[in-house]
Amino acid sequence: MNKTDRVPPFATQTRFWQTGVRGAPGTVKRIDERVRLHIRPHLGMVPLRDITPAVLRGYVAALEGECAPRYARQILTSLSNIFETAIDDKRLVRNPMRAKSVRWPKAPEDQREAWPLETALRVRDAIGPRYRIAAVVALGCGLRQGEVFGLSPEDVDFARGALRIRRQVQLLHGRLYFTLPKGGKTRVVDMPPSVASALAEYFLEYPAVEVELPWGGPEGDRERKKFPLILTTTYGNAIRANIFNVEVWKPALAAAGVIPVRNAGERWTASRKDGFHVLRHTYASVILEAGESVVTLARSLGHSTPTITLDFYAHFMPEAGGKGRGAIDALLNRSARAVQAG
Repeated sequence: MNKTDRVPPFATQTRFWQTGVRGAPGTVKRIDERVRLHIRPHLGMVPLRDITPAVLRGYVAALEGECAPRYARQILTSLSNIFETAIDDKRLVRNPMRAKSVRWPKAPEDQREAWPLETALRVRDAIGPRYRIAAVVALGCGLRQGEVFGLSPEDVDFARGALRIRRQVQLLHGRLYFTLPKGGKTRVVDMPPSVASALAEYFLEYPAVEVELPWGGPEGDRERKKFPLILTTTYGNAIRANIFNVEVWKPALAAAGVIPVRNAGERWTASRKDGFHVLRHTYASVILEAGESVVTLARSLGHSTPTITLDFYAHFMPEAGGKGRGAIDALLNRSARAVQAG
C-alpha cells in the first residue's frame, strides 16, 4: 500500500471534529472526556471508513460492560455526532451508528427524586447563617448550585419579585470561572416573598463582595469580569462547589439526619441523590404538586423544552392520568344516559 492509499486512523480524524466543538465550557469538557476516555481507546486506531456496524456492535457491547446505560448513551451520542460531521466533510457517506443492527443501551427511567419538604427545611436550618441563603434561594427558586454562587444583588428585582439568572460560577480543571447558565441561556424566575425577605435581611448582615474571575472557561484567552456576588467565602472569594459540599452541605445533611454523622478521620458518606441539586428537584415537585403548568416550570428551570421537564418530573404531577380518566368516564356516562333516555 503506498502513502496515498493509507487511511488515517479514527483518532487522527477526530481532530477535525474537535476543533469545531462549541458550547458551555463544562459541556466541552464532558465531550472531550467521552472521546478521550471511552472512544479513542476502542476505536482510535481503526480507519474511519472501516468503522462498520459490525465494529460498532462490538464496541457497544464493550461499552455496556464499562459504563452505566445513561452514560453509555451519552458517549454514543458524541460518537454519532462525530460521524455526522464526517459526512458533512465528505469523509463518510452514511452514519454507521444509525444502522438498525447497532442497538444502543436501553434508556433508563430518568425520573428525579425529591425530598419531602420537611427534610429540605431541616437541612436548610442546619446550615450556618452565612451560607444558609444558598439553600433558601435554591429551594425557593429552583436554581442550580453554580447559579446560586453566581448570583449578584444586581440580579434581584424586589419590585417585580424576580431573579435574573445571568451567570454561574463553574469549577473547571481546578479553577473558577464565570460562565453563562447551563445551555448558554439567561432567564428570569419568580421570587417568592419569603425568598425576597430572606435576601433583604441577608444583604444587611453580609454585604456583597466584588469578585473578578475569567469569563467563559479555560479555552483560549478569556477576558476577566467583575461582579458583586451575594455569596462569597469569609475571605471574599467566589465559592468552590467541591469545598462547599464538604464543609457546609455534608455537615448539614448529617445534622438533619439525612446521612450518618462522620467519625473523626473518616470521609463523608457518598450520597449523590442527596446532593445540593436535590433542592432543585424538591422545588419542581412542590410547584407541580401545586398545579402549576409544565411549561411554566420549564421556563423557571431553564430547560430547553417542556418535554425535558415532563420526562424528569411528570411523576410529581398530582393524579397523573386521573383527570383524563375522569373526563373520558364522564363523557361515556353522558353518552350512556343519552342512549337510555332515547
